Amino acid sequence: MTSSPTTRRAVLAATLAAAAGATALPAAAADRSTAAPRPGQGRGAPPRGTTVAYHAWTTLDDWQSGAARGTRAEGGERPGVVIAAPQGTVDYRDPHGGTKRVTWEYATWTSPVCRLAAPASELVASWNAHTPPGTWLRVELHGTYTDRTDTPWYTLGIWTAGDGDDVPRRTSVDDQSDGKSTIWTDTFSIKDTDSGLRLTRYRLRVTLLRAPGSGATPKVWRLGAMSSDVPDRFEVPASEPGEATGVELDVPRYSQDVHIGRYPEYDNGGEAWCSPTSSQMIIEYWGRRPTPEDLAWVNPGYDDPQVCHAARYTYDYQYEGCGNWPFNTAYCATYTDMQGIVTRLNSLHDAERLIRAGIPLITSQSFLASELDGAGYGTAGHLMTVIGFTEDGDIIANDPAADDNDAVRRVYQRRQWENIWLRTKRYDAEGKVRSGTGGVCYIFWPARPSPRQYRALRSLGIC
Repeated sequence: MTSSPTTRRAVLAATLAAAAGATALPAAAADRSTAAPRPGQGRGAPPRGTTVAYHAWTTLDDWQSGAARGTRAEGGERPGVVIAAPQGTVDYRDPHGGTKRVTWEYATWTSPVCRLAAPASELVASWNAHTPPGTWLRVELHGTYTDRTDTPWYTLGIWTAGDGDDVPRRTSVDDQSDGKSTIWTDTFSIKDTDSGLRLTRYRLRVTLLRAPGSGATPKVWRLGAMSSDVPDRFEVPASEPGEATGVELDVPRYSQDVHIGRYPEYDNGGEAWCSPTSSQMIIEYWGRRPTPEDLAWVNPGYDDPQVCHAARYTYDYQYEGCGNWPFNTAYCATYTDMQGIVTRLNSLHDAERLIRAGIPLITSQSFLASELDGAGYGTAGHLMTVIGFTEDGDIIANDPAADDNDAVRRVYQRRQWENIWLRTKRYDAEGKVRSGTGGVCYIFWPARPSPRQYRALRSLGIC
């Protein structure tokens, strides 16, 4: 299998505003909170020596610590931020043919400043939220560089759980750059890492929107970001098998390839659906799945309709694919009491810690067919699930790149697999240097994890 030009890390082109003639959503020049992160904001400092950090706002104290403009912090089992008193209206013209509505009420919440112990060359935000019909949200980033200049406010996603005619289409935003950094679909990236320039701190802002006069409101439960400065490397040191040897989690198996040709409007199934297929496997591992009513739109002749459902509701209309990382984790959180994030792990030992605690993960990697024995394909970008380790420490994966569901479970050699996942540089079939993902993964888990799961997540700086 060779990855198509529309795979996960494809370069996109055309600004949202230019394409749509849209009026920009309001800037928050007054949102200048400079408070240091409080407990609950980026809980769990990263292990010593790592450049990877995940920071999040999830508790009532967290939401009360930010700069609220028309929002309020709401308690309960899952504290979050909601619209209290809209700050006015803003125009947004959907460039992707969704709603015809132009004018929306809005309110904003801006996080305190998150100062990075390890300055970052990349950042990926992710969020978990509920968006009732007629509501949506926008997530943005503002940062400061090591040269003490600031980034613009970058849009990291325009998102809603649904795709009816009452909301804009879910989308990333192209052509955002200040010459020092740029946004690649969902990833903030320093343009010239050799220059030494890095991001030293950042804030996230979420804008909550609804139809004027509506009483509905989005509710954001989790807002966070993974920052990192993983060094360039074609190879990582080999690791010894760890605490999860002999552990295999009972994760459902779904093939992406049985869906080839289905729903061209959502990128046609097959290799384009590796991310939602992997996401659906892990969501169902946790006992959640779409209802029959949710699946009523799927052709009744199709098997595994829940995979079609996942593709539809992770689809990014600008990227024209289902591989937007935060859109997959946000989709996970639309299920009862689930949460999901995008992060990086430093080693297979981190993955083993999760598996030992009963938490499977979804990993992103790229490789030639000759670099991963047993795969039978090469790819410029592919998602699969890690569900366990053999007694010898090899990786047990549910790899959706399979002819049918029975062929999804694979065992991959530990040394080969860890290198294709953790490296940041690789050679393609023509010998050209390409990028690798450097340990990127999705992690899904319940809102109320077990004590053992909580300890494993906290040890990785997540909870």
